[in-house]
Amino acid sequence: MKKNLFLAINLVSLISFGQNITTRFEQSGGKESPTYFEIIDWWKKLDAASPYVKMMEMGMSDAGYPLHLILVSADKDFNMPSLKKKNKRFILINNGIHPGEPDGIDASMLLARDIDIELMNTEASGKKFSNAAKYPVTRSHFNLPDNIVLAIIPVYNIGGCLNRSPNYRIDQNGPVEKGFRGNSQNLDLNRDFIKCDSKEARSFAEIFHLVDPDVFLDNHVSDGADYQHVMTLICTQHNKLGGILGEFMNKNFEPGLYTGMKEKGYDLIPYVNAFGDSPDNGWPEFFEGPRYGSGYAALWHTFSFVAETHMLKPYDQRVKATYDLMKCFIDFTSQNSDEIKKLRDQTKESVKSAAEFPISWSLDRSKSSRRIYKGYASGRKPSDVSGLPRLFYDRSKPYEKEISFYNYYKPSSFIQKPQAYIIPQGWWKVIDLLKANQVQMHQLKKDTAIEVEVYRIDDYKTAARQYEMHHINSDVKTSTTIQKIVFKKGDYYIPTNQVANRFLIETLEPTASDSYFAWNFFDALLGQKEGYSGYSFEDIAATYLKTNPDLMNKLETKRASDTAFTKDGRAQLNFVYQNSPFFENSYLRYPVYRLVLR
Repeated sequence: MKKNLFLAINLVSLISFGQNITTRFEQSGGKESPTYFEIIDWWKKLDAASPYVKMMEMGMSDAGYPLHLILVSADKDFNMPSLKKKNKRFILINNGIHPGEPDGIDASMLLARDIDIELMNTEASGKKFSNAAKYPVTRSHFNLPDNIVLAIIPVYNIGGCLNRSPNYRIDQNGPVEKGFRGNSQNLDLNRDFIKCDSKEARSFAEIFHLVDPDVFLDNHVSDGADYQHVMTLICTQHNKLGGILGEFMNKNFEPGLYTGMKEKGYDLIPYVNAFGDSPDNGWPEFFEGPRYGSGYAALWHTFSFVAETHMLKPYDQRVKATYDLMKCFIDFTSQNSDEIKKLRDQTKESVKSAAEFPISWSLDRSKSSRRIYKGYASGRKPSDVSGLPRLFYDRSKPYEKEISFYNYYKPSSFIQKPQAYIIPQGWWKVIDLLKANQVQMHQLKKDTAIEVEVYRIDDYKTAARQYEMHHINSDVKTSTTIQKIVFKKGDYYIPTNQVANRFLIETLEPTASDSYFAWNFFDALLGQKEGYSGYSFEDIAATYLKTNPDLMNKLETKRASDTAFTKDGRAQLNFVYQNSPFFENSYLRYPVYRLVLR
């Protein structure tokens, strides 16, 4: 009798809960998305009402509010060490990195709510509770498998979410008001995962390494061409992910998601990486560097994805598609849990001892996969603005076509891994970023002379205009020498027998496209600090040449081969200075040193 009474009370509470935990999205008929404070209040309400949902405050954002992390756990366990011992797979979902693209914000709220109702119903009575009419978008409830833990960042770009307007993303079909792309520093946070100019990026690193997700999904909305597909998807490029993880991504994970979405009524297509013209002839796979969330996560051997709904589809359709895609991720990850764990564990071990790593890539157009693209006929017509020809799509003329999707990349160059990197403690900004990413390293206990490989920056190009607060260095050319350097007590020794090896290679090797050198963390070495007064140094240089005949011979050879040099006294004086011990040895010397056993 008591048991039946308990079940009845729980069922009544469940129905009441389901009626009171609707979202602004549902209340508006799928036309509106909640404000930041509404989002956080809603999650607090779900946390308070549910034993399966835990909301945690994490690190700070540039907006002055902390990031939150939501855990959804079927066994009500939210202790990370405990969960890790239970052989569960973790799916980390990031929402609102571009708050003008809030599809994931709303879809995650609906998904967590529906999972919670199903778990509560199962525990209370074992019967199916359905309130489908109340939730027209989700239509059905979804149980969370016991081997899956969802980790959800409800809003990543809080500053952009607070900055709302109906005028942002003006060519996007809803919601009514949208957040702003830039954060509180006007940064695009989807370019900040390596350089960490924002507090958000540093807080994300804390979350990421706490969770160590098996799967990472970043929810977005795409722009570009017009087509029939509601959802497009970026997968971490399988060649770049590499090895057994890349093979599983290409042959199993991506096809599994396509199958799951097809069963739900969606014709999934890769992110349409074509702009300005119709993509009828196919397109190359988007190649995400570690500045992006998915590229960053891949450095840590995580299966990483970016969901891109199509901006011209109605908002309710986009949220529903995001909701269904997340269900596909849960299903596939649960069904392949043991294989995913095995592959990640093997990769983490193998990367510790790998001798070389690819550092640059090029598209291989000799290979492609075939995909069914559902587009609209396109053409040119006079612009009502300029009178000149403009691109347009004719939705009265849909078509299907098999296109080439170029999703094979080949490495262009490799880096031989050193035994360790050594970084002088003065470069603390870089060291702090390594610490934020839990790189294993230790400080030297005393001044120590060590023979190391030293890079010299021979040439590079710097962007003429700023990009996300930086002027990116590219086309970097280096030369290498072996030198004995006296390192100081407190300098950092970073062994390369660790899981972080790919992260270290991509950030510390100056020729990598998203290295810390590329992002200007080491630009101080590009400027000469010491100098001389010409009239004063003349006598010193003359005396030095008399006692160093080899340099005198070099000077004479240079004069004989360069007429302009012969007529330029200052250039000759500077030649002597730069080839003497008076010239600073730190100029153009890259201050990340490689310990290589020979």
